[in-house]
Amino acid sequence: MSTKISPLAGKPAPLSMLVNVPRLVTAYYAQQPDVSIAAQRVAFGTSGHRGSAFEITFNEWHVLAISQAICDYRMRHGIGGPLYLGIDTHALSVPACASALEVLAANGVEVMLADKDEYTPTPVISHAILAYNRGRDTGLADGIVITPSHNPPDNGGFKYNPPNGGPADKDVTGWIEARANEFLEGALQGVKRIPFEKARRAATTHRHDFLNSYVSDLGHVLDMDAIRGANLKMGVDPLGGAEVHYWAPIAERYHLNLTVVNEVVDPTFRFMTVDWDGRIRMDPSSSYAMQSLIGLKDRFDISFACDTDADRHGIVTRKAGLLNPNHYLAVAIFYLFQHRPKWSRDAAVGKTVVSSRMIDLVTAKLSRKLYEVPVGFKWFVDGLLDGSLGFGGEESAGASFSRLDGTVWTTDKDGIVPALLAAEITARIGRDPGEIYGDLTSEFGEPIYDRVEAPAAPEQKELLAKLSPQQVKITKLAGEKIRSILTAAPGNGAPIGGLKVAAESGWFAARPSGTENIYKIYAESFQGPDHVARILKEAQTIVSNALAATPASSGGKRAQRTVA
Repeated sequence: MSTKISPLAGKPAPLSMLVNVPRLVTAYYAQQPDVSIAAQRVAFGTSGHRGSAFEITFNEWHVLAISQAICDYRMRHGIGGPLYLGIDTHALSVPACASALEVLAANGVEVMLADKDEYTPTPVISHAILAYNRGRDTGLADGIVITPSHNPPDNGGFKYNPPNGGPADKDVTGWIEARANEFLEGALQGVKRIPFEKARRAATTHRHDFLNSYVSDLGHVLDMDAIRGANLKMGVDPLGGAEVHYWAPIAERYHLNLTVVNEVVDPTFRFMTVDWDGRIRMDPSSSYAMQSLIGLKDRFDISFACDTDADRHGIVTRKAGLLNPNHYLAVAIFYLFQHRPKWSRDAAVGKTVVSSRMIDLVTAKLSRKLYEVPVGFKWFVDGLLDGSLGFGGEESAGASFSRLDGTVWTTDKDGIVPALLAAEITARIGRDPGEIYGDLTSEFGEPIYDRVEAPAAPEQKELLAKLSPQQVKITKLAGEKIRSILTAAPGNGAPIGGLKVAAESGWFAARPSGTENIYKIYAESFQGPDHVARILKEAQTIVSNALAATPASSGGKRAQRTVA
């Protein structure tokens, strides 16, 4: 299985690659989706509706339809409090925000916009929703974040967070998606809308100080005294994202020795180095996208970055460079559950089924319960909210954890807090997270983690999502007896939308992508790179045989590795 790495990967983006912003914004307003084409309909994946105006998969019609659907959902469920509306720095976020506000104001929704039209990270919206709803049973708040996360510059995205503050679950997004598509089919008939200037001046449109509300609360989730006392030299690269103006106030308020190495906001993201596949992507877990910060690692004791809506983190240390997300999650869990004395002894560790087994081993060492769920941060929301989870983390560098007193911080991923936690760990232990992970591998062994992708038609994705253990005919995986074949997550019994096969020292999981016509195979081995390659090869055969049951089999196509 060969990895198709672009020759541009890790290099500065050439001018020819930069998105033409005027044309992109024009496409947002000028084109109308064709509802007979599946790709041009509203479709909520694991993180909302995403697409590009150039491909007519994210434009004004989509935003107007989704916004009205959310208004209808709020009315249907009696959600009468304020709606916190935030945007990231993608070029389509500002026009999409204007479109959304026109609909929200026309529907009489109390909308909270950021002071001075500041960008607003995803975790800040979650934090605001929870802060407002604390102690309330009625008149609850919810929120919208306009962001395609770390996706390329020509993308737009639209996420809804209900009153629990986290990503909406499938029941919610399914209803909103169906309703929005009804509006598209009816040429937006039934969508209420007023002109933007009128919407902005409406009595229901308010300003909210998201930045200071969030920044002033950070001392309740992190040991800022320890970070300040150690006088660590910290570097941060916001990757041109929504939290770009948050770091200076954080440093000033808590008297931290923190340097923002890149304060540029540019919707072309011309300052990025190109990701593995030759596209610009603000992914803090990708060594190719993070070349600029990695190159500065010797200037700082610890450095970090977040993606464009600040719900993912990337940690860079002097010796290890950029940490694999799985490695850092294991270290964060190992540290937190030993340095949060007010957390409940019953608070569990949340992980997705495709995260590293190192997390299982660390959790067992800590005598904590492991809560293993399908892919998607929505599965951690209830546990974080009620305190039964102290930590929830995904293999894709998304995590959140409880406040110092054990109560909820955010129910959506927060890239800022795990980034600062790396500094707290270094300050209190005297060693950085990379060194601590080395200790863990000395005790448990060193896992090798990899992931591949391969093409799959929609009907094949549907088949893969419904695979049963009986369709796995083999009894051994890479020479070891298979210990378990799962199609439901052990933590909550929810379908994983694929399957996971585990042996003594290795495992793989296969699942279709929620947003692309591909499937993904995740694998890990404690026996080294040759063993994980063998697992991936056998996994590919199992999946290919299953997909061969459909007429348009992609089983013969070679998988290609996704480099994280």
